[in-house]
Amino acid sequence: MGMNAVYNGAEDCPLVIPVFPLAGALLLPRGQMPLNIFEPRYLAMVDDAIRTHRLIGMIQPEPEDGRQSGEPELLKVGCLGRITQFAETGDDRYVLTLTGISRFRLVEELSVSTPYRQARVSYDDFLIDFTARAGEDEVDRNSLLKALRAFAKANELKIDWKGVNEAPNEALVNALSMMCPFGPREKQALLEAPSLKNRAEVLVAITEIEIARGGGAPETTLQ
Repeated sequence: MGMNAVYNGAEDCPLVIPVFPLAGALLLPRGQMPLNIFEPRYLAMVDDAIRTHRLIGMIQPEPEDGRQSGEPELLKVGCLGRITQFAETGDDRYVLTLTGISRFRLVEELSVSTPYRQARVSYDDFLIDFTARAGEDEVDRNSLLKALRAFAKANELKIDWKGVNEAPNEALVNALSMMCPFGPREKQALLEAPSLKNRAEVLVAITEIEIARGGGAPETTLQ
């Protein structure tokens, strides 16, 4: 999905962004994430984003935050996304698509008056994200496809193999990382992988571990 805006580097991205904490959610650069927004605070977040830069930071809450009250701690790495599709449903919901731009590192969460959370972030550790298809030639595509076939067979999944075979390596690795029903920690490991090659290796390793555990896909927390 194309974007009207162009993001050539960190200088094109705001340093203060709204953040949407969602366990099990994984957005990657140039990946697309559908969202169904219905909570009032996140409806307000989308309204403000539409009025300004159309950008939202997807980030996971700390999986083992044991606090009984207050907002959960946020993990340190998320991904900035731009609203590239938007629709109102007529029943107080928004249906939208975020397209990933770059990962970010959370510098500090801010004290704000908005109902949604905001954070100061840095993109400096992830400048490679602004170059499309960087590192594609280093991906072991054969190992990735072998793991995907085994996972699909173990879980009786129907795969569009024609689409898989035609997809370039970046689109394939990132789409599989976002779509596979892994848990929050596995999703975070995929997000934080330093390169596309590393992400593909992590994806293969996680897939092989899940198959070895019994062939079943773990229950996802993605909403």
